[in-house]
Amino acid sequence: MSYYVIDVESDGPILGVNSLVCFGAVRLDNELQTTFYGQTRPVSESYNQEALAISGFSREEHVSFEDPKIVFEQFALWLSETNTNGKPILISDNNGYDASWINWYFQTFCGSNPFGYSSRRIGDIWSGFKNNMRASWKQMRTVTFIDKDGREQKGFTHTHNPLEDALGNAHALLYMINEGLKLRL
Repeated sequence: MSYYVIDVESDGPILGVNSLVCFGAVRLDNELQTTFYGQTRPVSESYNQEALAISGFSREEHVSFEDPKIVFEQFALWLSETNTNGKPILISDNNGYDASWINWYFQTFCGSNPFGYSSRRIGDIWSGFKNNMRASWKQMRTVTFIDKDGREQKGFTHTHNPLEDALGNAHALLYMINEGLKLRL
């Protein structure tokens, strides 16, 4: 089984009424090079402008994205090609949100969800490891990037680009593993 860190952006809070805008996935391994990014056009006319703005896309851009069925078929194929040994496991920073959108789109457009009905939340993993329900983890999300002056920097800004945010969360999980969290990659 492989672990996949996933982040989602939508144009509102209600599955099936509102729409997934885009999502990013990264297979959790030491390289963090195996990634997937999908953009899906709306499934309805209903959207919240403020929620859509968080994704960084306009409504006109959103309606030009790919058919969700095609995107989720491609995502399912990518998962089958990159997963090893059993059912993949979805991990996110807010699995109540991210996993529910992924599940709804897989069920609606593919008929089944490769992840099944379970997922893991990063904060709960860390809290359990530290035996502290208030254990903080978000400061562990560091990535290497090139700044505007061409210098390599380390840091993390929650950009709401779901692939960048998934990568930041994956870096936090690698940090946790280096701290002793028993999570086999």
